[in-house]
Amino acid sequence: MLIQICFVALGVFAGIYVGAIPGLSVTMATSLLIAMTYSWSTDTALAVMIGVYVGGVYGGSRAAVLLNIPGAPSAVATTFDGYPLAKKGLAGQAIAVSTLTSVVGGLVGTLFLCFASPLVSSVALSFSPRDYFLLTLMGLMLVGSLGGKSIWKGLFSAAAGLMLGIVGMDPISGLGRLTFGNVNLRGGISYIAVMIGLFGVGEALFQLLHRNQPIVRQKVDSIRPPKNKLLKLFPLSLGSGVIGTLVGALPGAGGEIAALLAYDTAKRVVRHPEVPFGEGAYEGVVAPESANNAAVGGALIPMLTLGIPGDSVTAILIGALAIHGIRAGPMLMTESPDLFNNLVFLLLLANIFLLVLGMMGIKLFAKMAEIPRNILLPMIIVVSVIGSYSINNLTIDIVWTLVFGVVGYFMKYYDVPVGPMVLGLILGPTIEVNFRRAILSSGGLFSMLGEVVTNPLSLVLLVIMVLMIVSQVLSSRSKNKEPVSPGQ
Repeated sequence: MLIQICFVALGVFAGIYVGAIPGLSVTMATSLLIAMTYSWSTDTALAVMIGVYVGGVYGGSRAAVLLNIPGAPSAVATTFDGYPLAKKGLAGQAIAVSTLTSVVGGLVGTLFLCFASPLVSSVALSFSPRDYFLLTLMGLMLVGSLGGKSIWKGLFSAAAGLMLGIVGMDPISGLGRLTFGNVNLRGGISYIAVMIGLFGVGEALFQLLHRNQPIVRQKVDSIRPPKNKLLKLFPLSLGSGVIGTLVGALPGAGGEIAALLAYDTAKRVVRHPEVPFGEGAYEGVVAPESANNAAVGGALIPMLTLGIPGDSVTAILIGALAIHGIRAGPMLMTESPDLFNNLVFLLLLANIFLLVLGMMGIKLFAKMAEIPRNILLPMIIVVSVIGSYSINNLTIDIVWTLVFGVVGYFMKYYDVPVGPMVLGLILGPTIEVNFRRAILSSGGLFSMLGEVVTNPLSLVLLVIMVLMIVSQVLSSRSKNKEPVSPGQ
């Protein structure tokens, strides 16, 4: 037991700092651990893997807050308000809030895993390709929340991301699309390289315009926000944790969709934040961080109960269990109840260590935002290049990072949001695959549309999506009608 506790702590510590480095994903770290731990005992191997999983998902928020570079795709939404907080000198408080709410979300996911696994897995199993299509399309509708002041610029950015997402091999026929005979394009464009370029290199180039501005001193005397503020944010953290768990339990949905849905929900639910979303609202950090960490527990639910991976990390965990002679699936809870209970315990323990280790070193991390720009900006570009190369060890990923760094610079210069482009690039292939599968399984487009309006689950998703579109249109109109003060 003591050895397990030590390895969970080690895994969480390593995961935090792996997740904080752009390009070094949790999936990569977990896959490397299989080669290192195959000769270990099952309990010890799972302890370090669960620790890395939990720590790595949270670690992405640190780079998102300090450098405006999502350390992981699930931290994209954290940049929207986390980085503005750092620019105000509140990086320490932003990281502290993300740590505390990540733990809350992680505990919500653990409770669902412990007590509601059969129910949640049965709901996840009832999702057909058309339901996944509607869910991912719903995620794309978040462009209204990510589009900033102009929904049209957001739509343009999302459309560009969708176009980039179709480059490469057709997922069903295997034919090349928009490859122009170039071998490097047949594998598509890495969304992580694009993300690092748009957020990291693009931000560094844009900051060159303001390189002579004084450095904002970070307030690190007390990194913990007042208790009354934490109590005010607690209900939002719980609600976002529930969203993250339910979305994470859907195979293939992942923490990025969970974080974006939670962020959009927070914008609709929180009526009067102290600061508008996108300008440094703590709610904009709480919602995605709670959701993406809750998605960890959610992703383990279909893995353990159905043998279906909830995301790429749980797919690796299934392989790790198989190496140790354990088959994940419906019989796991009856044949190996001790293993299930042990996994729940490890996940609970990992979140406890996340609270302790996550709060350590925040003041030191926050000081990174005070590094002079003539030193910090080259460091960001170098880290971005190294991170993009580490994805697949391909030079073409460095090229994409630098190219989209320039694209990101011009997008920021002309106030075109970069979030919708990454959203379109991530969700585009998933939307296409599930749309085509839905048509094939239904026997035609009109048959598929008929099933959407006759199936209760599909109809509910459709109604929610329509309501989202209507609310975004009304919100956009109300913003356009707001009077502009003389000083603006």
